[in-house]
Amino acid sequence: MRDLISNIDLKRAISPAAAVADNTPFVTQILNRIGVEAIALAILIGALADADATFAVTFEHGDQANLSDATAVPADQLNGSLANASFTFAADDTIRKIGYVGGKQYVRATITPTGNAGNAFIAAVWILGRTNFRPTANPPA
Repeated sequence: MRDLISNIDLKRAISPAAAVADNTPFVTQILNRIGVEAIALAILIGALADADATFAVTFEHGDQANLSDATAVPADQLNGSLANASFTFAADDTIRKIGYVGGKQYVRATITPTGNAGNAFIAAVWILGRTNFRPTANPPA
């Protein structure tokens, strides 16, 4: 079967917004992964104006809805690496992805700029697969 949209769900992670021109972190919405066996974060990188900025990606997980118990996700519970998801000023108009294969109910990612004094446009979306209920809603809830 060639249908993909009935087998994945999408959730807002980082909304498109005005550019950030300092080192303010981009923090995703907390994702509740109950009923979902596979998740990925797609990071959408727009124009990056600063010529020496770097952007480090970190991932946290926990069992509390507000992630008050958040801990860093071990590398063996990530599909892909934090290094590959991170990027520099040279990544204009590209996409990065990273997956989570751990067992905690809630996850969150943070993209932290360093040396950013120019405009940085970044957005992200959670991609949920292997959901317990299919077809998934369209448009996504």
